[in-house]
Amino acid sequence: MKIFGCFDRVYLCANCVDFRKGLLSLSAFVQASLGLNPFENALFIFINKRKNSIKILYWDKTGFALWMKVLEKDRFPWLRHGETSTTNISASELEWLLNGIDIWKIKKHEPLNYSRVI
Repeated sequence: MKIFGCFDRVYLCANCVDFRKGLLSLSAFVQASLGLNPFENALFIFINKRKNSIKILYWDKTGFALWMKVLEKDRFPWLRHGETSTTNISASELEWLLNGIDIWKIKKHEPLNYSRVI
């Protein structure tokens, strides 16, 4: 798999997905249900109903690739049902999510916008 930082975007599908779906079904789901282009340089992240498995779909210029991680004992922190259909996260946040860190409870510094120094 490519390094997460090589992708322009990382999309989380907020709602649970039937994990019997494979490459073509998930790519069709990205296009039809999420309204996104499955061929863009992006990762599409899906979770199962029990929240113990994640699938990551991406296009690698020659075909679709699918990566999967299953937790033996724990669950992944995830968005609440119905908040939004997809959410963008950073590559760092994806790595934290895969390591079990609840990225929605982390408080980041607020960006400051100034027009003058003095």
